[in-house]
Amino acid sequence: MAAGDDRGHAGNAGYDDQIDAYYSWDSKVQNHKNLQVGDVIALWDKRQLLGVSVIEAIESGPGIKELQRCPNCNLTRIQRRADGSWRCSRCRHRFEIPVVESVDVTVYRARYDAAWTELDGVLDAAEIPELTEKPKSINSIRELNWQKFSDALIARQAERAVERLAHRSPQFVWRPEAGVRVEFAHGHRTALVRVRRGQGPFRKNLLASQGEACAFTGGAPARVLEAGHLYSYARLGEHHEHGGLMLRRDIHRLFDDGMLAVDPDRLRIDVAADLEPYQQYARLHGTRLAVPLHDTQVGWLSQHWEEHRGTVLTDL
Repeated sequence: MAAGDDRGHAGNAGYDDQIDAYYSWDSKVQNHKNLQVGDVIALWDKRQLLGVSVIEAIESGPGIKELQRCPNCNLTRIQRRADGSWRCSRCRHRFEIPVVESVDVTVYRARYDAAWTELDGVLDAAEIPELTEKPKSINSIRELNWQKFSDALIARQAERAVERLAHRSPQFVWRPEAGVRVEFAHGHRTALVRVRRGQGPFRKNLLASQGEACAFTGGAPARVLEAGHLYSYARLGEHHEHGGLMLRRDIHRLFDDGMLAVDPDRLRIDVAADLEPYQQYARLHGTRLAVPLHDTQVGWLSQHWEEHRGTVLTDL
């Protein structure tokens, strides 16, 4: 749950979240160790489902958390009242100033922007607890019942989101017993800001070889281009010399989704039927890429094709 300022109590200052990119928590949070790279996650607030994704990296580091306590019972279940005073939800004591305690914690941040799929309102807040393993839980981090959750998304015509999760998760098996992984053998280092080792040089090399052009749509300013991997970086955790293309942000997202792909035999762009109503994408169908390809890039595109299209080419 990403409640923001709508938290149930004001015993802490909340967390630094950017819903479509990362989620933060600390070692005082219940179930704080029950997340790991590759897990499917769903984010919601007190009104609705916000979106789903796959955890690409978990960063960790030391931090300090300020806890605000009731001066009568010393618990943190306190609320700020409209008149500026405070009230304890447990002992009902009213007071003017809470007791502030600073404690050492481990701060965690899960990054998942590569596979983020916005699903605002597909499920409402009353439905979501019933799709967890413990519907009566009030914890902010809760274990999903994957079967129930995926069935609910499919019933609301969100099949594409379910497919995307399956494609992006390194090993699409629900593993409730797995703990949080914060040490990485490949490509990531522990930090409080997101770090992809080599991402800067990777982008620089792509720009040098490809120029200021989106591989699918042609010329574009460098500032709107992203260095898109032709494979799941979360899965491999390493950069390959010819493992990417410069892509506009929207094209990058659609390519990761499999909504855009490249037929490796004809080297022609294939546009999924779902994009047919959008002329800016539909017109790309059957056209050649705007940049020449290295044989290694063709190999990666072939794997992407097999993952998202199989061997069948569907014309618009």
